[in-house]
Formats: sequence, structure tokens, C-alpha cells
Amino acid sequence: MASEAAAAVDGEKKFALREVDEEVDGILINASGHVQELERNFNFWSICSVGIVTGNTWAAYGGGIVIALYNGGPPGMIYELLVVSFFYWLIAACIAELASAIPSSAGVYQWATVTAGPKWGKAAGFFAGWWNSFAWLFGATSINLILANQIIAMWGLFHPDYVFERWHGFIVYLIMAWVCVFTVMFGNRALPYISQLGLFLILAGVLVTILVCAIMPSTTGTGYASNSFVWSDWENQTGYTSDGFVFLAGMLNGAFAVGTPDCISHLAEEIPNPRRNIPRAIGAQMVVGLVTAFLYLIPLLYSINDPTAVFENPYTSPLAEIYRQATNSRGGALGLLLVIFMPTLCCCIGAYITAGRMLWALARDEAVPFSSFVKKINSWQKNPMNATAVTGIVATCLGCIYIGSATAFNAFAGSFVVLTTLSYLTAILPHLLTRRRYVTPGEFWMKDSVFNTVAGIACAYIAAFIVIYCFPYSLPVTAENMNYACLITGGLTIFVTGLWFWKRNRGYVGPPAFVDEGAAVVEGRNVVGISADKT
Repeated sequence: MASEAAAAVDGEKKFALREVDEEVDGILINASGHVQELERNFNFWSICSVGIVTGNTWAAYGGGIVIALYNGGPPGMIYELLVVSFFYWLIAACIAELASAIPSSAGVYQWATVTAGPKWGKAAGFFAGWWNSFAWLFGATSINLILANQIIAMWGLFHPDYVFERWHGFIVYLIMAWVCVFTVMFGNRALPYISQLGLFLILAGVLVTILVCAIMPSTTGTGYASNSFVWSDWENQTGYTSDGFVFLAGMLNGAFAVGTPDCISHLAEEIPNPRRNIPRAIGAQMVVGLVTAFLYLIPLLYSINDPTAVFENPYTSPLAEIYRQATNSRGGALGLLLVIFMPTLCCCIGAYITAGRMLWALARDEAVPFSSFVKKINSWQKNPMNATAVTGIVATCLGCIYIGSATAFNAFAGSFVVLTTLSYLTAILPHLLTRRRYVTPGEFWMKDSVFNTVAGIACAYIAAFIVIYCFPYSLPVTAENMNYACLITGGLTIFVTGLWFWKRNRGYVGPPAFVDEGAAVVEGRNVVGISADKT
């Protein structure tokens, strides 16, 4: 009977959320239970801007349009985007609930630690945090390469004799990587304004592109694609015999564009009232992302009058050929590439912000090698400068892979989707299985029946599509079309497993998963939570 009573008490322990920041021995402790070390530079509008800019769905989807066209042609792109957006809206709702209840820059790392309970929480959080950290690093490098390809395509438009070599892309990739990294490192107070500028560029850019692609084909004499080409002519160029499977596999392209609902949560400790603002910002991000991507795709696809030229285009960015067909001029194509380049640059900056914050969140709980260096907050910029610099260095090393194999490097986009959804699953599934008993509700909290349905479908989607997204892109399988996402994900998981067995008894403390209201033990700059008996 005593053991049953103890189990019942243990089952009712919850994360006790602070309503406001509190001081413990003169040190400010934020709602997540950590020492408040970062400046609150962002407000609601700037945090919305970060989410929309980092997601930047229309630009990200446009950057990989040729790959997407193989999986069903234009109808595949449109319908795959709509279906995958439905599933990511469900995931976003679960993330918004956890972010409202536990506002922390650690994001899924801290949520998984809480929802998995005191027995499995530290291990679950460790894996979720590392999967998410690797994912955002790969996401940043993928957007980084899109930027580089856009720049080279602008050059190629006016140099017909130019022959692209991968080392050209690597040099431009490095330049853009460190432009973004230095912006994050040394422009901390300017980041909210950069994000707001990015939001303007995204909305203005998509409007300009829609108008040009909708109007110019009729005025330049090139004409529009047929309705059947855009809406119904299914084109399966993957080698798979099942069109249904091709449709499901093609959803990976949309998932890369829309699958960033957790990016806002990594700035939870840099905005006021995160319990309310983060769920609202996530909602704004998902709505704006889907609407702009859908409205962008329609006129873009109608402006394609020579599909063969798009597949065989000589430019590093296929959008260069599509825009050339839409405007019937190289100057017009250059203008539209500039329109998409600027918001993509802001998107890349946002991705490096998220990657650096996630690594820093792991380091402050001693989950990272050389944590004492990585977790330091720069006294001048008041930001995790060391962690951001590390992401830049790793991104530089990953760029070297591109010289050896573009296919292997491009697998980072697929790995981003697989690793982010794995980290989401690690937080959401325990939350569902334990009937949310470890989390005190935040301002956004779904009814039990609604949550069970939303989370159940979201978890089923993740479990099924993690496997589907690891299949080869086309048949027959060769080294050039192999999908290396499964190899990357498996290899990194083995690495994280080894790191867990090394770190778990060597200083790893984990985030403050169970914090008694108003109580915390301050050890230097770390705050260790105390389990609270809520019965």
C-alpha cells in the first residue's frame, strides 16, 4: 500500500510554472526555472517575424521546386503541400501547448524531460535536445546552400558560357554562412529589427512575385501553362510504380518548408509574457506560411511554358529558368531572384539564431562537450556568442561535404525533417501517454478530447513518415540518388547514445524538470529544480 501511495504521489508531480520572474538569492530566475541571462529584446511582433521569417515557406519551397516536381509534377506540389501542412498544424498545436506551459529556450529538450516523467525524463530530454540541435544545424546549412545557389544563378543568367563547379558553390556558401553567423553574434539588439524587415520583405516579395508571374506571361507573349498541367496532370518521374507512395514521399518537400513550428520557442527567454505570446506567434507563423506558399505556387506553376527547360536548366537555382520564362527576359528573372534572395537571407539568419540558442540550451545543462565554453553568455552582446560561433564552425565543416558529394550534402534537408519530427515525437508522445499529468496548463491548453485527437494523429504521422522520408528519392537506386537521411539520422543517434552514457554521470544535470513553486537551489549559474508534491 505504501508503494502504491508513493507511485500515486509521483504520478501527480508536475512542472510548477512561475507566473513571473522571481529572485532567488539575488539571482533572477525565469519561468522555465533557469537563470535569466539573456536580454528580452523581442516583443510580440518581432517574435512573430522570427517565426515567419525562419519558416519562410514560399521561398524554401521554391528553392527545391525541381525535386518536388519529380514527385507528381505541379499537382503533386500543390496537394502535397496542403496535406503536409494539415499534419504540421496538428504538431504546431501540440508544441504551442507545451511552449505555453513551459516557456524555455530549450524547447523540446526541456519539454521531453518533463513529459517523460522523473524516471525517463533525463534520457528522453537528452535525445530530443540533440536531435533538435542537429536538425537546426542541418536546416541552417540547407538554407545557406539555397542562398549560395541563388547568387550563382544571378551570375549565370548573364554569363551563358559559365560552367558551374561545386567549389564555386562552396566559396559562396562559406561567405553567406559567416555573414549570417556574424550578424547573429554581433547584432543581437538589431535581430528583432532584422526579423521585422524580413517579414516585410517576405510579404512584399511574395506579392510582387505573384503579380509578376500572373501578369507578365500574357504581356510578353510566352503565355500560360494549361489548367490541366497545374491541377491534374500527374507526373511520376521517380521510378516508383505506386503513385500513392510517390505522393507520400513527395510530402517531404513540403515538410522541409513548413516544418519549423518550434523555432519561436527557442527565444522564449528573450520575450515578455512568453506563455501567451509564443502560441499566438506559432499560429501566425503557420497561417502566413501556408497562405503565402499556396498563393505563390499557383502563378509560379502557371508561368512555366517549357517544363523540359526547367528540368534541364543550366542554372544552380531552377527558379532562374522559371522566372526567365515568366518574364521572357534575364533582367526580369534577376529582379525576381533578388526579391526571393533578401527574405531567404533573413530566413538563414533566423535559422542560425535557432541553431545557436538550441546548442546553448544544451550546454548550460552540461549536455555538450566543453560546456563551460559553449554556455558562456557574452557580456557585451548579452547573447550565446560562443554557441553561435560553434554552429558556424560546424556549418563550415559540413560545407566541405558538398565538394565531395552534392547528394550527401542535400540529404541534410531530409535529415532536418526526420530529426525535428523525432524530437517533437519525444516530447509529444509521452505527453499523450501520461495524459498530460506532468505539466501544469499554460494559457493555451486544449480540452482533453481535442488534445488526444490532435496529438494522436500527429504522433501517428511522425511515426509513419519518418520511415517514408528515408526511402530513396528515385529508382533504380544509385549513389547519386540515394537518400542518406537514414544513414545520417542513424549515425547521429548512435553518437548521441554514446554521448549519453558518457555524460549522464559526468556532470549532466538536465533542465529543471520539476520545480517547486517559489523554490530553487542555485548552484553557481545553474538552477536545479526540486520535485514538488502536488497532492
